Amino acid sequence: MLIAGVDEVGRGPLVGNVVTAAVILDPSKPIKGLNDSKKLSEKKRNALAVEIKEKALCWSLGQATPEEIDELNILHATMLAMTRAVDGLSSLPDMVKVDGNRLPNWQYKAEAIVKGDGLIEEISAASIIAKVARDNEMHMLHQKYPEYGFSQHKGYPTKLHLEKLQQYGPLPEHRRSFKPVSNCLNNLTS
Repeated sequence: MLIAGVDEVGRGPLVGNVVTAAVILDPSKPIKGLNDSKKLSEKKRNALAVEIKEKALCWSLGQATPEEIDELNILHATMLAMTRAVDGLSSLPDMVKVDGNRLPNWQYKAEAIVKGDGLIEEISAASIIAKVARDNEMHMLHQKYPEYGFSQHKGYPTKLHLEKLQQYGPLPEHRRSFKPVSNCLNNLTS
């Protein structure tokens, strides 16, 4: 039975894509140390991401852009990204296990599992792949706009990010529908 694990990263940030991953592990190639990506150091996550990509039967990323997030809302954009991730797998899963309490409206047999990223290896693997991909996106954004400090706060609404948003204004990559960004835009136009 092919089980795909699915998880997302980046629902809370004010900037960038929401990123999801789907992973089908190969039972004949076990991976030690899989866990919720938030419980792993950056170094461990990066090493595991490489190992997962090498050993998994298949894996895929799905994303939804800031424009899609603004148009659909963050929940529906996340479901769209999850669908894109599973649809991108090179093998069709028999079952999809998703971290959380909601499932996209799709044709796959699926189960939502609260805290699944710490309980189900396939979801842990997806959590790691998605987190590393989103962190890489934030490092690239940092290269483009170093004054915003994206490599530090990863786009989350930290004190530093909110200060930089006020100081420099929103970027094209910012999510316009998120209150701190829309408030900043309103202040610029008033």
